[in-house]
Amino acid sequence: MLSNIRVVLINTFHPGNIGSAARAMKNMGIRNLYLVDPQDFPNEQALTMAAGAKDIVEHAVITSTLSEAIADCSFVIGTSARDRTHSLPQMNARECGERAIKESQSHPVALVFGRETMGLHNDELQQCNAHTYITAHPNYPVLNLAAAVQTICYEIYMAHQLESEQPYKPGNTPKEKTYPNTQQMEYFYQHLETTLQNIGFLIKQHPGNTMLKLKRLFNRARPERQELSILRGVLSSIDKLSEQIKKDN
Repeated sequence: MLSNIRVVLINTFHPGNIGSAARAMKNMGIRNLYLVDPQDFPNEQALTMAAGAKDIVEHAVITSTLSEAIADCSFVIGTSARDRTHSLPQMNARECGERAIKESQSHPVALVFGRETMGLHNDELQQCNAHTYITAHPNYPVLNLAAAVQTICYEIYMAHQLESEQPYKPGNTPKEKTYPNTQQMEYFYQHLETTLQNIGFLIKQHPGNTMLKLKRLFNRARPERQELSILRGVLSSIDKLSEQIKKDN
Protein backbone atom coordinates (compact mmCIF):
# COMPACT_ATOMS: atom_id res chain seq x y z
CA MET A 1 0.00 0.00 0.00
CA LEU A 2 2.77 2.46 0.91
CA SER A 3 4.49 1.81 -2.42
CA ASN A 4 1.40 3.16 -4.17
CA ILE A 5 1.62 6.52 -2.39
CA ARG A 6 3.65 9.47 -3.65
CA VAL A 7 4.45 12.88 -2.21
CA VAL A 8 4.35 15.74 -4.71
CA LEU A 9 6.09 19.02 -3.84
CA ILE A 10 5.28 22.00 -6.05
CA ASN A 11 7.77 24.75 -6.90
CA THR A 12 9.81 24.30 -3.69
CA PHE A 13 12.25 27.22 -3.36
CA HIS A 14 14.44 26.03 -0.47
CA PRO A 15 16.38 22.83 -1.36
CA GLY A 16 16.75 22.00 2.33
CA ASN A 17 12.99 21.51 2.52
CA ILE A 18 13.19 18.85 -0.16
CA GLY A 19 15.74 16.93 1.90
CA SER A 20 13.75 17.33 5.11
CA ALA A 21 10.57 16.17 3.39
CA ALA A 22 12.40 13.12 2.02
CA ARG A 23 13.61 12.25 5.53
CA ALA A 24 10.07 12.61 6.89
CA MET A 25 8.79 10.30 4.14
CA LYS A 26 11.38 7.60 4.77
CA ASN A 27 10.63 7.67 8.51
CA MET A 28 7.12 6.52 7.58
CA GLY A 29 7.96 4.06 4.81
CA ILE A 30 6.96 6.28 1.87
CA ARG A 31 9.59 6.45 -0.85
CA ASN A 32 8.06 8.05 -3.96
CA LEU A 33 8.94 11.74 -4.24
CA TYR A 34 7.87 13.92 -7.15
CA LEU A 35 9.15 17.48 -7.58
CA VAL A 36 7.16 19.86 -9.76
CA ASP A 37 9.29 22.70 -11.14
CA PRO A 38 11.64 23.02 -8.11
CA GLN A 39 13.42 26.38 -8.01
CA ASP A 40 16.84 25.12 -6.90
CA PHE A 41 17.41 21.42 -7.52
CA PRO A 42 19.58 19.41 -7.61
CA ASN A 43 21.39 21.03 -4.70
CA GLU A 44 23.81 19.61 -2.15
CA GLN A 45 21.76 21.07 0.70
CA ALA A 46 18.86 18.80 -0.19
CA LEU A 47 21.12 15.77 0.28
CA THR A 48 22.55 17.14 3.51
CA MET A 49 19.11 17.70 5.06
CA ALA A 50 17.91 14.29 3.87
CA ALA A 51 20.46 12.50 6.11
CA GLY A 52 19.65 8.80 5.72
CA ALA A 53 17.04 9.47 3.03
CA LYS A 54 19.47 10.58 0.31
CA ASP A 55 18.26 7.74 -1.91
CA ILE A 56 14.77 9.25 -2.00
CA VAL A 57 16.17 12.63 -3.06
CA GLU A 58 18.44 11.06 -5.67
CA HIS A 59 15.55 9.09 -7.19
CA ALA A 60 13.02 11.94 -7.09
CA VAL A 61 10.99 12.34 -10.28
CA ILE A 62 11.10 15.89 -11.64
CA THR A 63 8.23 17.23 -13.77
CA SER A 64 7.40 20.65 -15.12
CA THR A 65 3.67 20.53 -14.26
CA LEU A 66 1.41 19.04 -11.62
CA SER A 67 -0.65 17.26 -14.29
CA GLU A 68 2.47 15.29 -15.31
CA ALA A 69 3.21 14.31 -11.71
CA ILE A 70 -0.30 12.93 -11.08
CA ALA A 71 -1.19 11.64 -14.56
CA ASP A 72 -1.30 7.96 -13.52
CA CYS A 73 -2.94 8.57 -10.12
CA SER A 74 -6.59 7.74 -9.48
CA PHE A 75 -6.90 9.68 -6.23
CA VAL A 76 -5.23 13.03 -5.56
CA ILE A 77 -5.27 14.81 -2.20
CA GLY A 78 -4.33 18.48 -2.01
CA THR A 79 -3.02 19.87 1.28
CA SER A 80 -3.94 23.38 2.41
CA ALA A 81 -4.24 25.20 5.72
CA ARG A 82 -6.95 27.41 4.27
CA ASP A 83 -10.58 26.53 3.68
CA ARG A 84 -11.12 26.97 -0.04
CA THR A 85 -14.40 27.40 -1.89
CA HIS A 86 -14.04 24.56 -4.37
CA SER A 87 -16.56 22.18 -2.78
CA LEU A 88 -13.97 19.41 -2.55
CA PRO A 89 -14.48 16.74 0.11
CA GLN A 90 -12.45 17.84 3.15
CA MET A 91 -10.54 15.59 5.55
CA ASN A 92 -8.36 16.22 8.56
CA ALA A 93 -4.92 14.59 8.66
CA ARG A 94 -6.14 11.42 10.38
CA GLU A 95 -8.98 10.94 7.93
CA CYS A 96 -6.51 11.61 5.11
CA GLY A 97 -4.25 8.81 6.34
CA GLU A 98 -7.12 6.34 6.48
CA ARG A 99 -8.42 7.33 3.04
CA ALA A 100 -4.97 7.25 1.43
CA ILE A 101 -4.34 3.70 2.67
CA LYS A 102 -7.77 2.53 1.50
CA GLU A 103 -7.32 4.03 -1.96
CA SER A 104 -3.71 2.86 -2.32
CA GLN A 105 -4.77 -0.78 -2.14
CA SER A 106 -5.86 -0.64 -5.76
CA HIS A 107 -4.28 2.41 -7.45
CA PRO A 108 -1.65 5.17 -7.09
CA VAL A 109 -2.42 8.01 -4.69
CA ALA A 110 -0.79 11.46 -4.70
CA LEU A 111 -0.37 13.82 -1.75
CA VAL A 112 0.20 17.30 -3.13
CA PHE A 113 1.99 20.00 -1.12
CA GLY A 114 2.29 23.61 -2.30
CA ARG A 115 4.91 26.31 -2.08
CA GLU A 116 6.47 27.33 1.22
CA THR A 117 5.07 30.86 1.04
CA MET A 118 1.63 30.49 -0.52
CA GLY A 119 0.73 26.81 -0.68
CA LEU A 120 -1.32 25.49 -3.57
CA HIS A 121 -2.81 27.71 -6.24
CA ASN A 122 -6.53 27.37 -6.86
CA ASP A 123 -6.02 25.76 -10.28
CA GLU A 124 -3.83 23.10 -8.61
CA LEU A 125 -6.46 22.32 -5.99
CA GLN A 126 -8.95 21.95 -8.82
CA GLN A 127 -6.92 18.96 -10.07
CA CYS A 128 -7.45 17.16 -6.76
CA ASN A 129 -10.22 14.82 -5.63
CA ALA A 130 -10.07 15.89 -2.00
CA HIS A 131 -8.58 18.53 0.29
CA THR A 132 -6.83 17.76 3.57
CA TYR A 133 -5.77 20.06 6.38
CA ILE A 134 -3.78 19.66 9.58
CA THR A 135 -5.66 20.72 12.70
CA ALA A 136 -3.58 23.31 14.54
CA HIS A 137 -4.06 26.25 16.89
CA PRO A 138 -6.17 28.92 15.14
CA ASN A 139 -3.72 31.69 16.02
CA TYR A 140 -1.10 30.15 13.74
CA PRO A 141 -2.31 27.05 11.86
CA VAL A 142 0.32 27.10 9.08
CA LEU A 143 3.02 24.43 9.36
CA ASN A 144 6.32 24.54 7.51
CA LEU A 145 6.61 22.20 4.55
CA ALA A 146 8.64 19.41 6.16
CA ALA A 147 6.43 19.40 9.26
CA ALA A 148 3.31 19.12 7.11
CA VAL A 149 4.79 16.23 5.15
CA GLN A 150 5.84 14.53 8.41
CA THR A 151 2.37 14.87 9.94
CA ILE A 152 0.47 13.53 6.94
CA CYS A 153 2.95 10.69 6.36
CA TYR A 154 2.72 9.73 10.04
CA GLU A 155 -1.06 9.44 9.83
CA ILE A 156 -0.71 7.33 6.68
CA TYR A 157 1.77 5.03 8.38
CA MET A 158 -0.46 4.60 11.42
CA ALA A 159 -3.43 3.80 9.19
CA HIS A 160 -1.23 1.31 7.32
CA GLN A 161 -0.27 -0.38 10.59
CA LEU A 162 -3.91 -0.72 11.62
CA GLU A 163 -4.87 -2.07 8.21
CA SER A 164 -2.06 -4.64 8.34
CA GLU A 165 -3.32 -5.90 11.70
CA GLN A 166 -6.82 -6.64 10.39
CA PRO A 167 -7.42 -10.42 10.12
CA TYR A 168 -8.18 -11.75 6.66
CA LYS A 169 -11.71 -13.10 6.31
CA PRO A 170 -12.24 -15.18 3.14
CA GLY A 171 -15.46 -14.41 1.33
CA ASN A 172 -16.01 -11.08 3.08
CA THR A 173 -13.69 -8.97 0.95
CA PRO A 174 -15.75 -6.46 -1.06
CA LYS A 175 -15.10 -6.20 -4.78
CA GLU A 176 -12.57 -3.45 -5.42
CA LYS A 177 -13.72 -0.50 -7.47
CA THR A 178 -11.48 0.61 -10.31
CA TYR A 179 -11.15 4.30 -11.05
CA PRO A 180 -9.69 6.17 -14.04
CA ASN A 181 -6.43 7.97 -13.48
CA THR A 182 -5.97 11.72 -13.81
CA GLN A 183 -4.86 11.52 -17.45
CA GLN A 184 -7.95 9.51 -18.42
CA MET A 185 -10.15 12.06 -16.67
CA GLU A 186 -8.41 14.85 -18.58
CA TYR A 187 -9.18 13.08 -21.89
CA PHE A 188 -12.82 12.91 -20.79
CA TYR A 189 -12.87 16.63 -19.96
CA GLN A 190 -11.42 17.47 -23.37
CA HIS A 191 -14.04 15.27 -25.05
CA LEU A 192 -16.83 16.81 -22.96
CA GLU A 193 -15.74 20.36 -23.77
CA THR A 194 -15.51 19.64 -27.51
CA THR A 195 -18.95 18.02 -27.57
CA LEU A 196 -20.57 20.86 -25.63
CA GLN A 197 -19.02 23.36 -28.06
CA ASN A 198 -20.22 21.37 -31.07
CA ILE A 199 -23.84 21.36 -29.88
CA GLY A 200 -23.72 25.05 -28.96
CA PHE A 201 -23.94 24.60 -25.20
CA LEU A 202 -20.52 26.22 -24.79
CA ILE A 203 -19.35 29.16 -26.86
CA LYS A 204 -15.66 28.69 -27.61
CA GLN A 205 -14.91 32.43 -27.53
CA HIS A 206 -16.81 32.92 -24.24
CA PRO A 207 -16.47 29.68 -22.25
CA GLY A 208 -17.23 31.20 -18.84
CA ASN A 209 -16.87 28.97 -15.77
CA THR A 210 -19.03 26.08 -16.96
CA MET A 211 -16.19 23.64 -17.62
CA LEU A 212 -14.53 24.54 -14.33
CA LYS A 213 -17.74 23.73 -12.45
CA LEU A 214 -18.24 20.50 -14.41
CA LYS A 215 -14.70 19.40 -13.54
CA ARG A 216 -15.38 20.06 -9.87
CA LEU A 217 -18.57 18.02 -10.13
CA PHE A 218 -16.86 14.99 -11.67
CA ASN A 219 -13.84 15.24 -9.35
CA ARG A 220 -16.23 15.07 -6.39
CA ALA A 221 -18.33 12.29 -7.91
CA ARG A 222 -15.29 10.17 -8.95
CA PRO A 223 -16.91 7.99 -11.64
CA GLU A 224 -15.54 4.46 -11.80
CA ARG A 225 -13.66 3.39 -14.92
CA GLN A 226 -16.71 1.60 -16.36
CA GLU A 227 -18.94 4.58 -15.62
CA LEU A 228 -16.46 6.86 -17.38
CA SER A 229 -16.58 4.57 -20.43
CA ILE A 230 -20.37 4.91 -20.44
CA LEU A 231 -20.07 8.71 -20.28
CA ARG A 232 -17.58 8.70 -23.15
CA GLY A 233 -20.01 6.50 -25.10
CA VAL A 234 -22.82 8.99 -24.48
CA LEU A 235 -20.62 11.82 -25.74
CA SER A 236 -19.66 9.82 -28.83
CA SER A 237 -23.33 9.19 -29.61
CA ILE A 238 -24.07 12.90 -29.24
CA ASP A 239 -21.13 13.66 -31.55
CA LYS A 240 -22.49 11.29 -34.25
CA LEU A 241 -26.02 12.68 -33.99
CA SER A 242 -24.70 16.25 -34.14
CA GLU A 243 -22.68 15.45 -37.28
CA GLN A 244 -25.71 13.83 -38.93
CA ILE A 245 -27.92 16.83 -38.18
CA LYS A 246 -25.30 19.15 -39.69
CA LYS A 247 -25.17 17.00 -42.84
CA ASP A 248 -28.96 16.88 -43.16
CA ASN A 249 -29.17 20.65 -42.89
